[in-house]
Amino acid sequence: MTEDGAVPPRERGWWGPVLTLVLLLSLVEAATFRLVTPIHDALLLLAPVCAVLAILGWRSGGRMSLAVLWTLFAVWIVSRGARGTPTYAMFGLGWSVLLSVGFGVVLTMTPNAAFLGRALRTLALVGSVGAVAVVVWRGGPDGVAAMLQEESAVRSAASLKEWQDVMASPVWQDLLGSAGTPGWYVAAVEAQLKTWPAQGVRLFPAFLALQSLLTLALGWAVYHRVGRSRVGPPLSPLREFRFDDVLVWGVVVGLLGLALPLGAAWRSLGLNLLVVFGALYALRGLGVLLWFLRPGRWMSGAFVLFSLLFWPVVLLSAAGLGLGDTWFDWRRGPRQQSQRSE
Repeated sequence: MTEDGAVPPRERGWWGPVLTLVLLLSLVEAATFRLVTPIHDALLLLAPVCAVLAILGWRSGGRMSLAVLWTLFAVWIVSRGARGTPTYAMFGLGWSVLLSVGFGVVLTMTPNAAFLGRALRTLALVGSVGAVAVVVWRGGPDGVAAMLQEESAVRSAASLKEWQDVMASPVWQDLLGSAGTPGWYVAAVEAQLKTWPAQGVRLFPAFLALQSLLTLALGWAVYHRVGRSRVGPPLSPLREFRFDDVLVWGVVVGLLGLALPLGAAWRSLGLNLLVVFGALYALRGLGVLLWFLRPGRWMSGAFVLFSLLFWPVVLLSAAGLGLGDTWFDWRRGPRQQSQRSE
């Protein structure tokens, strides 16, 4: 109950959170996505975040039993350790704990603020602590780069071997032969598995930030479906997703970092900023599309399938639409509805 006696709003429906979690757990097992996913174990990030939310909910009048259960589950998940080389596994554990604690601090200091602003503040706080840790890390930035290169090499070798073993199996040999799959396709995939690790290292900060943002959103959605006490406003539907237009400066700084001759470090910073803010604006653009189209159940499924098959085109188009929404505010007028297909 709120101070005025009203029942606080509560998210409903488990399809979204469950499908998101299944997608996170399955993508990291795919040979290609495994190369660019910073933290392989999605629960290693998610469980501590849910535990922090449950503890804050308990302090606001929620159930103590829920806080205890989530805390015990988080301790068990963390105690299992992280996947990867020994040094990288230690990094994964540290980031998991730091992200959840930082989220708890930001939530405490910014009551009733919108989720995205709090999540971005959390990343800024945790990223600042991480930057200091990089400086004092054994070997400094070069030591961190060596750690990432070592982990990337191990993942690349494992993915390449897995792909080659699958292609060499009799079942796949017969299937490829009957389908007339050319040899260049197999070679192209192998080349991709060899080149993606370098991109994963180069864009590691951006991928880690996006994975952390997605985890915070998923933890927020999960907790507010099982907890009785809110720790902030509900998440808006994707079709209403928007944020402060001041974030466009993230895109501007990213473009300047790439365009100006400031050195490799600035180019890397610019590229990572473009990936992070480009993803946010792509989500905003998808929200604009859903606002106008209002697709039904079957059309939504078809749209998701199309997005998975042609994700580069969809992401670039949606990012452009999202950037345009900064100036044109597409959703300020009457909403157009398409023919619903239930």
